[in-house]
Amino acid sequence: MKDKIFGVLQRIGRSFMLPIAILPVAGLLLGIGSSLTNATTIEMYGLEPVLGDGTILHALFTIMTRAGSAIFDNLPIIFAVGVAIGMAKKEKEVAALSAMISFLVMNITINALLQIEGIVLADGTVADGVLSGTVASVLGIPTLQMGVFGGIIVGLGVAALHNKYYKIVLPNALSFFGGSRFVPIISTVVYVGVGIIMYFVWPFVQNGIYALGGLVTGTGYVGTLIFGIIKRALIPFGLHHVFYLPFWQTAVGGTMEIGGQLIQGGQNIFFAQLADPSTIHFSADATRYFSGEFIFMIFGLPGAALAMYRCAKPEKKKQAGGLLLSAALTCMLTGITEPLEFSFLFVAPILFVVQVILAGAAYMIAHMLNIAVGLTFSGGILDLFMFGILQGNEKTSWLLIIPVGIVYFVLYYVIFTVLIKKLNLKTPGREDDDVETKLYTKADYKAKQGKAGGNGEERAEDERSVLITQGLGGKKNISDVDCCATRLRCTVVKPELVNEGILKQTGPSGIVRKGQGIQIIYGPSVTVIKSNLEDYLVHAPNEEYVAAERSEEAEVPAKKEKAKEEKEAKEACTKKTLFSPFKGKAAPITEAPDEAFAGKMMGDGYIVFPEEGVVYAPEDSTVSFVFPTNHAIGLTTADGVEYLLHIGVDTVKLEGKGFETFVKDGDFVKKGDKLMAFDIEYIKEHAKSEACIAVFTGLTEGEEVVMKASGHVDAQDEIAEIVSCQ
Repeated sequence: MKDKIFGVLQRIGRSFMLPIAILPVAGLLLGIGSSLTNATTIEMYGLEPVLGDGTILHALFTIMTRAGSAIFDNLPIIFAVGVAIGMAKKEKEVAALSAMISFLVMNITINALLQIEGIVLADGTVADGVLSGTVASVLGIPTLQMGVFGGIIVGLGVAALHNKYYKIVLPNALSFFGGSRFVPIISTVVYVGVGIIMYFVWPFVQNGIYALGGLVTGTGYVGTLIFGIIKRALIPFGLHHVFYLPFWQTAVGGTMEIGGQLIQGGQNIFFAQLADPSTIHFSADATRYFSGEFIFMIFGLPGAALAMYRCAKPEKKKQAGGLLLSAALTCMLTGITEPLEFSFLFVAPILFVVQVILAGAAYMIAHMLNIAVGLTFSGGILDLFMFGILQGNEKTSWLLIIPVGIVYFVLYYVIFTVLIKKLNLKTPGREDDDVETKLYTKADYKAKQGKAGGNGEERAEDERSVLITQGLGGKKNISDVDCCATRLRCTVVKPELVNEGILKQTGPSGIVRKGQGIQIIYGPSVTVIKSNLEDYLVHAPNEEYVAAERSEEAEVPAKKEKAKEEKEAKEACTKKTLFSPFKGKAAPITEAPDEAFAGKMMGDGYIVFPEEGVVYAPEDSTVSFVFPTNHAIGLTTADGVEYLLHIGVDTVKLEGKGFETFVKDGDFVKKGDKLMAFDIEYIKEHAKSEACIAVFTGLTEGEEVVMKASGHVDAQDEIAEIVSCQ
């Protein structure tokens, strides 16, 4: 259970990295733009002719400021989409779309309840007496102020729904909505409910968040020390993002009113102050969660790297020096510490304990000295220049980082040197002669802890996917996999490797081969089959597959065993009369201008070459589905007969042009009702054929369609019968 929780938390932390990754560019835009449009800075350096109001550069930097602000202002939906993508196992684009829809649905549901209760007025303004900051505008929707937490709630919830339902198989009548298409549907329904729940629950949650934030801020410098120690201690487990993000982005990290707006979260407060020209000194209470990083990332850890280099064996010093110099420069410039931290964590955990304590103290020292330098991702020289030096010492107190940093450099160097020599620690360059000198990574650490190789779950190979892959000539022979409403559409490199005998073992209605294009007809459940196949192909052997020659003994005998004696009293056949939905020239389905339909691969039926561009209901029935491109409609009658009315051949490529539907999924229609109108001439010009095809997809063994009419038929004329003999 503990390992499972750890695995989930680790995935959550990893999913946060996608939206966090956009913050550096947003911060740079905002940092550069705000700094170079600040009136005080421009006046101080006499740059009015170049950067003053009305100049081209002023306009450019104003645009940069607004662009950066746009990202910080919309972090909730960015996190909703980013977390959903990060947590989704497959078909991540569906999870992203579902998250965006769910985020909007949740907030508009809350907005509706706020209006019903009179908290938000009809014009979108907040009623008098409502506590300031509890209601905010999100994408133009007045809703409860949930900040990034709202996005995370959506992202995690949608990802859970997606992972559970993206392969769902629905009954035939609803099968078009199965698989990944079901995810946005169920997410929308669920997040209407979540919106209602959050309306009642969030005020209590918000009070708890404020209380937690108050506990941390109320303990002053000690609280900052505890924060820093915990954050650095979580680095090996990859859970530090889960811990620090609420302090950076939500009310846990404090709140402050800036420019008439209540801002939540340490990082958000800093960037709001950065964009506010009235800021005199950035808030050290807000930056306490990251300002200290500049001390140990730019100065402290490089001191540790120097200590490890000086302690290396003479014959390995050159190799160790190159590796440690590269890691130290990376740490100083960008604030990426893993190459250094994981090296001494791996070989000498006691050094990591020292690092955690010293780093935690750096956060507290920066807070005590009122150092208020912001950052986008980590505390390297680039962020120090942008958000410390460029903003001026008066606003940031960045100059104090230098003397403290020098002390930290000496501390790291001395402590690491003493411990390495006294305990004979095997840091880079001090390994045994048969051990390679290298900087270890997080993967090495996990391997040592017995956690390499992912989550340990066994892959259950889908037998059908294995057979499809073999039938198509192996993974190496498959260049593309796609599907439409009923067909798995694959492109192969060598058509001669395709083995229809193997493909037929997977239960298709038929197989169509056109050069390198292979169409395997499975019916409406094809989306799930495609998804399973794509999952299997990720880890399938990348090789061609050639089926072994079958011996004559294994072949089906030319003559089958003689059938049992026929029954003396043969059961009578039953017949169901069918009426034409079209006006035109009727013909058997075997004359359809498409191999799949003509071969009855999707079912028996008939065709009509239309003289009128209207489709009528052939009998009382329910609309099972209307295909998104409007070229096909499914019907189910009260006695269970399933119709597929398909207008034209290859008309899916028309993307709905030339079609107009009058019904929607789930509608009940009576015989003779208009279902669809279509442009015959447009279809003739842009598609393979205008032939209208009626296919009966639910026929069982012993049932067939027998034509009763040929040549011209009017809509609602008797055209055929379903004959069932048992």
